[in-house]
Amino acid sequence: MRSALRPPHVTQAAFDAALDAFRIAIGDAAVITSTDGLAVYLDPFAPGDARQYSASAALMPASVDEIRAVLVTANRYRIPLWTVSTGRNFAYGGASPRIAGSVVLDLKRMNRVLEVDETLAYAVVEPGVSYFDLYQYLLARHSSLWLDPPASGWGSVVGNTLERGFGATPYGDHAAMQCGMEVVLANGDIVRTGMGAMRNSNSWQVFKAGFGPSYDDMFMQSNFGIVTKLGIWLMPRPAGYRLCHFKFRHDSDLAVIIDTLRPLRLDDTIQSQAVVEHAIRWAAGVSTRRQWYDGAGAMPDAAIDAMASALGIGRWNLRFGLYGPEELVAARFRVIERAFARIPDARLDADGYMNASSMPKGGGDGSQVGIPSMAAFQLLNWRGGNGAHVDLSPICPPTGRDALAQYQRVRARAAEYGFDYYGGFTVGPRHMHHIFAAIFDKDDATQTQAARALIEALIEQLGAAGYGQYRTHLAFMDLAASQYDFNDHALMRLSERIKGALDPQGILSPGKQGIGGARFKD
Repeated sequence: MRSALRPPHVTQAAFDAALDAFRIAIGDAAVITSTDGLAVYLDPFAPGDARQYSASAALMPASVDEIRAVLVTANRYRIPLWTVSTGRNFAYGGASPRIAGSVVLDLKRMNRVLEVDETLAYAVVEPGVSYFDLYQYLLARHSSLWLDPPASGWGSVVGNTLERGFGATPYGDHAAMQCGMEVVLANGDIVRTGMGAMRNSNSWQVFKAGFGPSYDDMFMQSNFGIVTKLGIWLMPRPAGYRLCHFKFRHDSDLAVIIDTLRPLRLDDTIQSQAVVEHAIRWAAGVSTRRQWYDGAGAMPDAAIDAMASALGIGRWNLRFGLYGPEELVAARFRVIERAFARIPDARLDADGYMNASSMPKGGGDGSQVGIPSMAAFQLLNWRGGNGAHVDLSPICPPTGRDALAQYQRVRARAAEYGFDYYGGFTVGPRHMHHIFAAIFDKDDATQTQAARALIEALIEQLGAAGYGQYRTHLAFMDLAASQYDFNDHALMRLSERIKGALDPQGILSPGKQGIGGARFKD
């Protein structure tokens, strides 16, 4: 049965004509209008009614030419298109459009690895290439390169990079490792950024800037164009590695952990992204909540301490990797060990030095050596029932004072709404991603509503304290954008001016990051 939904401000006759034109452009099978077919574009983790973000149709072009043909029709009939690479961005909205009734432009059929350069250590991929796909591609060719996977390996390399995702190796800042894009603008024009602007360029994936202004970042977390090709730098396989885990007994250790860690990241003694995880986040990967506590409300400290003791973990747990020749890894390790020895009751667990072809002892550590997995989804079992989660993602300076302030605010407010603190910090040299997940049973309306209300309250509370979100679920995009309020929201005014210039019909992903949604406010 065909969906009864249609794009806002578009008549039924115009929508029918547009669908006919889309079928001519990309083929009948690539135009989805049935209720059953569109169900896969509903957000599986929606903090509320997933139908609030329903699509009216979905299109699956297989080439740049087909995208351009779709854009001709979308502009003619003013059809809003919500672009996804594979739609696996769960906890942030999945494949659902921000504006109900938009047509999803699903790029998963554009799934080619176009190039891997072993000498210069980069790949060029299309949007439908997942981390699993690229990993298998490298493996099949006995490549000397590692990729850097995010928490869930089924996601798109392009999509995760454009959302500024991150992983666990020294190449863990995915946006920083991007070099060179091909972008289709709303008018169908094809642009290549940086050195790719030269027709015969031989340096597209090795130098970002090119000549003149650099535009790559403009297409990240934006709706200014459709990225169809992307260069990503890959990590040359090191001689070997050592994976390290520190366990800290006291909840109050967080500040000194971060202050000890920061100089080690700044001077590159610790090369990789360093992850500081709360005991509950660690435990949710290997157990369920009712094994440790089955009461109402957030887990009390006594239950958390008993759980940590039984699992042999700390209240806070630090993990990172060291990479390179054995003598260099050993020297780095000694410096790190001395630094953390100053924290009372800190315990170190570290694998021995392993050559680069060796698998880690624990499967969950695979991401630290370039092996994607789906281990992160174990957290869905924490609360029981039909597990889901929605995430809070504030940026935090890497100081103990800031980390403690964010942690205490988030944990206290989560407890007010009946949620455990499932969270931690991914620490770079000059900033940290603080990720908190409100885990809920989506069949429980009370839990679902509480999860949404909690995230809304935290975005506002942290925003008032000067902490902005780097990414949010669809439901909170406008709220998160509103926190960036310097000079009466001058940044949003700039974004809207760029949007109006590049996409005057407002057809590309309206409402993304709060941009270009004014036409649909009603």
